[in-house]
Parts: sequence; structure tokens; C-alpha cells
Amino acid sequence: SSGINAEYGGTGNLTAKLLEKAKKVIAFEIDPRMVAELRKRFMGTPYMSKLEIIVGDCIKSEFPDFDVCVANMPYQISSPFVFKLLLHRKFRCAVLMFQKEFAERLYAKPGDKLYCRLSANTQLMARVAHVLKVGKNNFKPPPKVDSSVVRIEPMNPMPKINFVEWDGLTRILFTRKNKTLSAIFKSKTVIELLSKNYQIYCSLNEIMVADDFDIKAKIDEILTECAFNETRARTMSIDQFLKLLERFNANKIHFSS
Repeated sequence: SSGINAEYGGTGNLTAKLLEKAKKVIAFEIDPRMVAELRKRFMGTPYMSKLEIIVGDCIKSEFPDFDVCVANMPYQISSPFVFKLLLHRKFRCAVLMFQKEFAERLYAKPGDKLYCRLSANTQLMARVAHVLKVGKNNFKPPPKVDSSVVRIEPMNPMPKINFVEWDGLTRILFTRKNKTLSAIFKSKTVIELLSKNYQIYCSLNEIMVADDFDIKAKIDEILTECAFNETRARTMSIDQFLKLLERFNANKIHFSS
């Protein structure tokens, strides 16, 4: 199968292993000096015809078509890389190494200490599984923290939702993930945002707003209907977030204007 390999700061050891197994390897490399080293290493070998090198930043570059993604990710681009990969969609699976705590956030379950917005956003779009822990002493020089390898498989089909709306909801809920939803939606900032969005939505869709309309009462009604008043974001499953978003949107309450 074709593979995409994003190796940073190495000498091509991961690329070499992939070339032994894959029909084709597409390697991203941002450092021109390392590009020269990669070409020098595989020049004159049977592997050279299977290797395509894209010079540049993989976050800013368009992804080619591929089946499997393998990468050892620097911490500073871990989150943008994961979401760029998941939005790309057209691949079978990814096997990625991250700093241990970042990896644990990706596969954390509702109720886990590390369960957060990153967990919910990732698991909305993919199945994530822990593969193995990699101790820091496996590297030379050793980094300050351990790493973990995870396997990511995109959901197929993807949930049919407005991702801007989803992002708006989870951003609000995980900002205070230990508070009850009832408390979060009583916040002046949240009420003002939802009230403004409600007015805009009704105006754009030529819907009359009743003089006695009370956004606070409507929010409370939705939370009660879903039995989420005393629920906390840190314990909510993806299905519960989706249910809550659907009920808000069905009542013309939106999280993006």
C-alpha cells in the first residue's frame, strides 16, 4: 500500500523501514539538508523508485492520497496535525507517536482525568486506540518525557453535523468541564452569546421572536428535556454531546453566528 511518512529531525530510519514494506512512501521533510540526506541514503537502491519526498511543512501543505500514515510527531504540531489528518479523511489508518500525555488525551474516555475537548473532537471523527508506550531512554539523546504510539481510524461515515456548531458547543462546555451544564448555561457570557445568535438566526430566517421569549427558560427547558441539568462535560459521551447539540439547534439556538 502507499504510505505517507512525516519524519522530523531524523536520518531516515523510519522511512527505510516503511520502504521495506510499502509499495510507495511519500515523505514530508521541512529541512532541505535532511532532504539531501534522504536522497543520498537511498540513491542507487531499489527503494529510490518507491520514495517521493515533499519538501515543506506538512501542516501547510496539501496531503496527497495515501492508505496509511506513520509519523513521530513533534509536540508543537501534534494537535493541528491530528485535525488536518482527520479532515483529510481519505486514508485507512494512522499509526502515530506523540508525547505520552497528548496521546492519553486522544484516547481518554468520559470520566477519565485527561478527558477533554481534544478527546471529544478526535473521537467524534475517529476510533483511537493505544498501541504501546515508548520510554524516553529509547531515544538518543533522551527527551524529558515518555512517548506513546496510537492507532487512529477515521469513522465511516462521518457524523452528519455542522462542525462549527459542534466546536462552539464543546468549547463552551470544556472551558468549565467540572461544572454542571446548568451552571455553565447560567453564565452571563454564554447567555449573551446564545441570545445574540438566536436573534440573528431568527432575523435571517424571517422568524418573529415573541415579546415574552426568555432564552434562559428555553435553555433550562432543553437541559431538563435531555436530563442534563446536573451532568458535567467531563462525563459526557459523544452521543450525549450530539443529542444536546441537536436539541439546541432544533430550538433555533446556535453556537456560531
